[in-house]
Amino acid sequence: MSSAEIAIALDGVTRDYGQRGSVVSAVGPVSLSVPAGEFLVLVGASGCGKSTLLRLIAGFEQPTLGTVEITGRAPRPGESAGVVFQQPRLFPWRTVGGNVELALRYAGVPKADRPHLRDELLDRVGLAGVSDRWIWEISGGQQQRVAIARALAGDSSTLLLDEPFAALDALTRERLQEDLRQVSHETGRTIVFVTHSAEEAVFLGSRIVVLTDRPGTTALDLSIDLPRSGVDADDLRTSAEFTRLRAEVAHAVKSAATARHTSRKAAS
Repeated sequence: MSSAEIAIALDGVTRDYGQRGSVVSAVGPVSLSVPAGEFLVLVGASGCGKSTLLRLIAGFEQPTLGTVEITGRAPRPGESAGVVFQQPRLFPWRTVGGNVELALRYAGVPKADRPHLRDELLDRVGLAGVSDRWIWEISGGQQQRVAIARALAGDSSTLLLDEPFAALDALTRERLQEDLRQVSHETGRTIVFVTHSAEEAVFLGSRIVVLTDRPGTTALDLSIDLPRSGVDADDLRTSAEFTRLRAEVAHAVKSAATARHTSRKAAS
């Protein structure tokens, strides 16, 4: 695979916290190459370093060792990738449309072009006709849709999501999973998504990387060959192949956490 086709590259990445004598290793070493257009899901038990790895890719933190690149360059926070967090982090003094327009302004979109692109982005995430509503007037699921639209407003081809649906009810979560899957298919953006749910990982990802317990390293790197479009979501979730893959990922998560926990206990 040529370097031009690699959207994200991690080479021997580790991340430690603390100072000499009280250092905690959160991640690594991790080496990954993510092709352009791939939907990569990072999955693992709580505390395994998934979110830390995402922050390193976003450029919000720097690795202790190793290198991180997005399209051949060190990540630039707020520029190299759109980021969606567990909480929407919207501006409540702005309307739904105002939040998206602000992101378009920061992306350098001319003022005259913003209303059209704002409406296009809101329509893409299923929020047509709500541009003038205030943030507190819409549901938590709708707020996350706004956050995704805002992240898509930039010109980056990379989208990073840190458990964005974790706080939502089951039905809303499934609907947003389906919408995000469609957005991925339509835009062709490279996506890295963090979750602790094997089911969510299999439904969304074209590739899944399971991390061990802290410090997170790669326990399983699995390609997912399920239809990305033209299939009913409920039929997909109840298919034999989906069930098999979900069980494989869930087993890998449990085994990775148990193995690392056992090795730490033995060492002590």
